[in-house]
Amino acid sequence: MKATAKAHPIQGLVKYHGMRDEQLRLPYHDSISVCTAPSHTKTTVEFDPDLDGDTFVVGGEQLADHEADRVASVVARVRELAEADHADYPVRLESENSFPSNVGLGSSSSGFAAAARALAEAADLDLTLPEISTIARRGSSSAARAVTGGFSDLHAGLNDEDCRSERLDSPLEDDLRIVAGLVPAYKETEHAHREAADSHMFEARLAHIHDQLATVRDALRAGDFDRVFETAEHDSLSLAATTMTGPSGWVYWKPETIEIFDAVRELREEGVPVYFSTDTGASVYVNTTADHVDRVEDVVADCGVETMVWEAGGPAEILPEDDALF
Repeated sequence: MKATAKAHPIQGLVKYHGMRDEQLRLPYHDSISVCTAPSHTKTTVEFDPDLDGDTFVVGGEQLADHEADRVASVVARVRELAEADHADYPVRLESENSFPSNVGLGSSSSGFAAAARALAEAADLDLTLPEISTIARRGSSSAARAVTGGFSDLHAGLNDEDCRSERLDSPLEDDLRIVAGLVPAYKETEHAHREAADSHMFEARLAHIHDQLATVRDALRAGDFDRVFETAEHDSLSLAATTMTGPSGWVYWKPETIEIFDAVRELREEGVPVYFSTDTGASVYVNTTADHVDRVEDVVADCGVETMVWEAGGPAEILPEDDALF
């Protein structure tokens, strides 16, 4: 009736934007990402008959309103699938991140992935990771890919049989290094997703996204670092164009963001394999290889930002009882 799970956040490579179904969080098209480790979310859940009702605590603060509703949607799906009587008991959920949240580093992906993994375990559900990914998707579409880990592909669809994540094997996993340049500007992703289809750039994005998906899948399989991350860089610019031309005109980037872009391009002109990427936020992922990561981190840090160096992370996993948060 109690379980603890850990999941790594994702960096979007070919990112989804907008949802055809907001309740089930069904995206318009496939999306590909890579998990970033050792950054992680740890979540403990327990179904307890002595509780008065469900409680959700993240980073020491109890969730309410829309944020609580998102977690409740994941809990509700677990209860729908569970046959164990104890899954109907009130649930206590507590979660902590090892990295900053709401700054464009994928905290919702790891948060809902860890929650789904722990809840499924505590409810005695015998599910594969792709099946658990459909539960995590109720909270965040990107969380589906954080469940399966590594390089993962969330397939678009109108139901849980089709809209689930699968892991993509690639020889790039071991050599990839990600320098995260932290630009601490709060961002709001939910509103941007709701407005996506209202941008005049949205149809143009849909027209080319399938070529980008095919390119990245092929390049991952072949171990072609430059082709994967050049495409991810271009996709970041495409995503920004769509968000900036929606009704609210969201502009997430800050001066430090642009400075990092310029520094990456200068490094590339010197022959360093390095590419930038952003999700919906001002912080920047700088993708490079193990041989070049020290130099790349120094250059990113010289832009006046805090840096973290990450590797490709694995799937959401159940932790020993000693690791429980309560």
